[in-house]
Amino acid sequence: MSERILIIDDEERIRKLLIMYLEKEGYIVDEASNGHDGLERLKYMDYSCVLLDVQLPMLNGKSILSELRKTKATPVIIMSAQADEQSRVEGFELGADDYVVKPFSPRELMLRINAILQRTKRSVFYTPELYAKDVLVFPGLIIDVNSHKVIVDDTEVLLTPKEFDLLLFLAKSPDKAFKRNEILRAVWDYDFYSDLRTVDTHIKRVRKKFDKISPIVAQMIVTVWGIGYKFDTSQNSL
Repeated sequence: MSERILIIDDEERIRKLLIMYLEKEGYIVDEASNGHDGLERLKYMDYSCVLLDVQLPMLNGKSILSELRKTKATPVIIMSAQADEQSRVEGFELGADDYVVKPFSPRELMLRINAILQRTKRSVFYTPELYAKDVLVFPGLIIDVNSHKVIVDDTEVLLTPKEFDLLLFLAKSPDKAFKRNEILRAVWDYDFYSDLRTVDTHIKRVRKKFDKISPIVAQMIVTVWGIGYKFDTSQNSL
């Protein structure tokens, strides 16, 4: 295992604890104790995953995440003492892939990191039985399963790993409506906190990214009132 992980946290005790666990798992670990240094590392190094505190000196975690998402889809797990729903939703709206509340179990965090990285390498939704080919093609939309690339009207759209998995989960079953809790269980491999707004937030982000290029493609992700969401191809077929 040669994945490199960046920890951005101003608490030395937490950094040392996480470094110990991560190195036991075989990861290469870098660390930053403030937001400025963390953002500089992200500019010049590609990481497999970032563990990001919110309350940081010099530059807060939300500002770092906002800057990162302008150019990279690096998986980010927010580590925060803010346990309220609004803080979690804001984190996901900025593009976080996961959110853990301090104090947390290091072992649970390792499971979350491993789950995200496994999905980044190759989507768990892909099997030869599910797909006869590695590229899903819809009007104005191409989903490359192996490379995790999404093309909307000849323009590549940068999706985070969770956004990609969510899109792929819906797209592999066109016109089928899924409940939010079904999506939550499928896209997040472990027992996630029971906040169904996580799904809503990720859907909103994918739609927003698509809408900048093609409102028609954005409308293919449909809200099914009282149920959840579906990938609708009925009004935009090849």
